[in-house]
Amino acid sequence: MIDVVQVEAVKEVTLDLVAAFARLIPQLSSSAPPPDADQLAEIVAHPGTTVFIATLDDLIVGTLTLVLFPIPTGIRAWIEDVVTDADAQRRGVAAALTRAALDHAAAHGARSVELTSRPSREAANRLYQRLGFELRQTNVYRFTGQGE
Repeated sequence: MIDVVQVEAVKEVTLDLVAAFARLIPQLSSSAPPPDADQLAEIVAHPGTTVFIATLDDLIVGTLTLVLFPIPTGIRAWIEDVVTDADAQRRGVAAALTRAALDHAAAHGARSVELTSRPSREAANRLYQRLGFELRQTNVYRFTGQGE
């Protein structure tokens, strides 16, 4: 039987959504705590973010956040915090989430979509390349407030 991944943009925060994030975020980051219901509500309500969820058999098995914002050179789009539950990997979840984000970004005027992925996430990097993302020659800098 072929898995049918359902993807939708989150419109409201439910107990199931909060529980899903509590299960998924630790699989993505060991240092970031999962958002609580109020934090999720703030993210979902923000005009620049769209949180997508993927479900299999009515269970939330993945999430992705798309960030859109206008700058003088156009609409910028970034994909952030892509995570698929370990029990649902290799079932098309991340691909379905990413395609939904790409469609949404294009519909809102973004000419390109960017993301970052650690080199150690080999399967994720292969997926992004298969979906048409190209590795950019750029420097990515991070400021954590610990400057000079």
